[in-house]
Amino acid sequence: MTHRTWSIGELAAATGIAVKTLRYYSDSGLLPVAERSSGGHRRYGPEAWERIALIRRLRALETPIASIARVASGEQALGDLVAAELTSVQEQLTQLQWREATLGALDDCADGERLRRLEILARVQRLPQARRSLTDHWYRELPAEMPKRRLDLMIAMLSPEPWRDPSPAAALAYAEIHVLVSTPGFTRWTGDHAQEMRDAPAFYGEIDEAAALTAAAVREGLRPGPGAAVNAFVSAHARARRESDTPAFRRFLHTLVSRSSGFDPRLRRYWGLLDTVTGGRSLNMTAAHAWLTEGLSLSIAATEDPAHGSAEWPPPARKAHPGPVA
Repeated sequence: MTHRTWSIGELAAATGIAVKTLRYYSDSGLLPVAERSSGGHRRYGPEAWERIALIRRLRALETPIASIARVASGEQALGDLVAAELTSVQEQLTQLQWREATLGALDDCADGERLRRLEILARVQRLPQARRSLTDHWYRELPAEMPKRRLDLMIAMLSPEPWRDPSPAAALAYAEIHVLVSTPGFTRWTGDHAQEMRDAPAFYGEIDEAAALTAAAVREGLRPGPGAAVNAFVSAHARARRESDTPAFRRFLHTLVSRSSGFDPRLRRYWGLLDTVTGGRSLNMTAAHAWLTEGLSLSIAATEDPAHGSAEWPPPARKAHPGPVA
């Protein structure tokens, strides 16, 4: 080009962009004005061509004008804009995938069940808010004495990040979880268990070890029985109650955990729903508790009847575990 500056009409003719659009870009500060003509008309220099090229490329990606303006003004780097737009698109995609799963859950059922599911699923269509309400519930419910590291681990287990591409069953299970926690009187711990945690902060460390060992055993498909996991479980309760790990205490503890099964019945359903939501990636605390309860029973039987096998009595020193699972 031979021009040093161009009128808005000349820019429109050369770029194929309507004068009205170029004027909007100019009024928005996107298109720099080089000078004014003697008649007061805006004229544009070579930098206007570069800016138009940038606008066109970003608009082809459906980037909002406000975002382009921040890049053009230097307020935001292009790389930061791309990262922000990518995050936005991923969030929109998650919402669409969640909506697809919701519609799938509503499609594959009878009319009566469809109405029930619709009421439940409507609770969790705003995913960030839904997860925040679930997380807030558990921060209120879990004991204040719980060490922060373990509290964060428990919250992550109890309030998982919703899958980006959930199945209809997972979407429905996630909604069912929200219904459960809103039930009046929904609790996490039995009174006895809560009392132990209030009276003995060290309880957490040993329970973490028992949970880690139990999780490993469950993952490996091992049958319940005497061993390190049961020993850690008993030791945590014994120390919290200022008792010794004796056969008598084991019988007492077995009676305690067997009578209550360790959990509110609704919480057993909660862990089952979490299995569906996470695809079994997290430790089912109900299954772990049942494994430990049966293992404790077998350890008692082994001390009373050698025919049941070795109880590893007295309990051997435990090796350090790489970290808690639950």
